[in-house]
This record gives sequence, C-alpha cells and structure tokens, in this order.
Amino acid sequence: MKNIFITATNTDVGKTYTTIKLIHALAEKKIKPGVFKPIETGVDKYPQDASLLLLECQKANGAFNDIKTDDISPLQFSLPASPFVANNLKDIDIEVIFEKKRELEKICDILLIEGAGGLMVPIKRGYFMIDLLKDLRPVQPLLVTHDRLGCINDTLLSLNLLKNSGFCPKWCINVRNKESFEKITLPFYENNFKEIFKLDENLSSLVDRLISS
Repeated sequence: MKNIFITATNTDVGKTYTTIKLIHALAEKKIKPGVFKPIETGVDKYPQDASLLLLECQKANGAFNDIKTDDISPLQFSLPASPFVANNLKDIDIEVIFEKKRELEKICDILLIEGAGGLMVPIKRGYFMIDLLKDLRPVQPLLVTHDRLGCINDTLLSLNLLKNSGFCPKWCINVRNKESFEKITLPFYENNFKEIFKLDENLSSLVDRLISS
C-alpha cells in the first residue's frame, strides 16, 4: 500500500475534512493511519488544520499520542498565502519535509499527506505543490474537487496535470449542495467517468480503491 497525498482543485475545497474521513475509514478497516500536513499557512498561534488532524489521528492510532503538531506540520507561516509568498519570496528548506515523512511512516500503515491549496501553489521559486508530490513518491494522489459551477473545468485541469506528471490519480467530490450538483454537474461526470466517488456517500468504496492502488 502507498501513502496517500490529499490535494484539491483549490483552497477551501475540503482537504482537511476529507483527510479526517480517511482516518476514520482506514481505522475501521484495521489499517493504522498516520497524518502529515507538511506546510500550513495562515497560522495564528497554532496550526489549526494540523492540530485537528493530529487529534483525530491519535484516536485511531495510539502511536501518534507522543507526536506534536510541529512534527506533522514542520513548515508554518502566519500569512494566509502560498508558502512562497508567506515566506517573503525566500527559498524554503524542504528537506525537513522528507525527514519528518520518514519518521512518521515508521508508526503507521498508511501516511495521509495533506497538501496546501492546489497543485500549482508555489512552495519556492520554480517549485510547486505538484513537484513536492512527485518528490514524495511512491504515493497515491487523491484529488478533492468542489461541487459548484465550474468544478468540471477545475477537476479536468487538475486530473490532466496529475496524469501528465506520471500519476494514476483517484478523485472525489465534496458535495455540499446535492440538488445543484446533481442538476448542473453530475450528468457530465456520469457520462465521462466509470466511477464517481462522493463524500460521504461513497467513502468506503473510495478507500478500497486507494489502498488497492
């Protein structure tokens, strides 16, 4: 089984929500989950997303009880912007990401790695989130997409980038407005994709696909 990298078509699409759902679903299948949020921006006093992820992971995997938020989120910035901008356009030493990843992998069966923003978010000059994803291989990408008007374009662009980068991505939809989604978007997906995974409706099937990849 590979680690899973949770990315999205943009920010505020539901990566953390999805990661928490995966924690619970893996635990139900007797698989010990781990969590890793390498970069978090918009940090005021403490990293909110990383703290929430760690709390949920500790409930599912006792090996994470001694892990701190700084361990699962080693790069934190106060400005709510891309990492490159949040770090004042300075280069970021990303080696700490790979060091922490190796440490966390030792205490879980599958490490859930949550990205920041979308795939083309700049981390440092000439280095984007998709590049970090490549460097973290072997890993299974999971693209989370929204359900609003425009999501078809966003989804296809991100899937194409992942495929052109050598991945066989899985994807899911964070459905927040079921009535609107089923009217304006679902017909296209049903016509063009053999499988469609909706949170939370198809969570168990999605996890089965992810862990068998």
